[in-house]
Order: sequence, then structure tokens, then C-alpha cells
Amino acid sequence: MKKWINELYHNDVVRYIFFGGLTTLVNIVIFYLLRKFTPIPRDISNTISVVLSILFAFATNSAFVFHSQAKGIGEHLMELGKFFGARLLTLVIEVGGVHWLVVAGMGEMAAKIVTQFIVVALNYVFSKFLVFVKK
Repeated sequence: MKKWINELYHNDVVRYIFFGGLTTLVNIVIFYLLRKFTPIPRDISNTISVVLSILFAFATNSAFVFHSQAKGIGEHLMELGKFFGARLLTLVIEVGGVHWLVVAGMGEMAAKIVTQFIVVALNYVFSKFLVFVKK
């Protein structure tokens, strides 16, 4: 059992799914709270929740998922820039996807959850092959 747990821990896909799940939870909870308890419009609430979850995702992906090998502030800032660039693309996909799914008749929370599947998969690919590239 210990060997199996160790193998899971050393698998970046498993770590990404775990921390990606936490990131998705952060995203959805913030979106829900903003929509439930503030007058902030849907698209702005969605953007705020995505930006905050991106910050959470960078910290967890860098430290726990891909074990960043960046040395010094310059390399960390380069990773952060690439990370935010990639996440900007998936932010557009997410905000646009939620908007259009709601326009098509889906409920806000259902639309938010559906878009998460696409976003999580794209974010893994971008992080693994663009941002946290092993040297």
C-alpha cells in the first residue's frame, strides 16, 4: 500500500488532478459566493473567480505538481508570465463558454461546471509543456 501511495504521489497527472480539483473548487466557490451575496454581474463575478483561482493554481502547480526548477526571481517571473498567458486563453474560453451556455438556456452553475472540464484539460497541457518545462 505504501508503494502504491508513493507511486501516486510521484505521478504528476495524479497531483494535477488533485490540485486541479482544489483549484476548480476555489473557482466555483468564489463564483457562487459572489453571485449569491453581491450584486456583481455574472461575467465580472466569473472573471474574478477565475483570476483568484489562477493565483492559487500557480502556487500549487509550481510547488507541488510540477516542482518548478526555476532559479532566482527572473526565472520565477518568466514562469509566472507564461502561466498567466496560458491561463488568459483559458479564461476567455471559460468566461465565454459560461456566457454562451447560459444564453443557450443552461443554468449558471451547471455552465460553470461544464466549462471546467475543458479548462482543466487545457491548463494541464499548457502547464506541463509550456510553463513548467524540465531543464
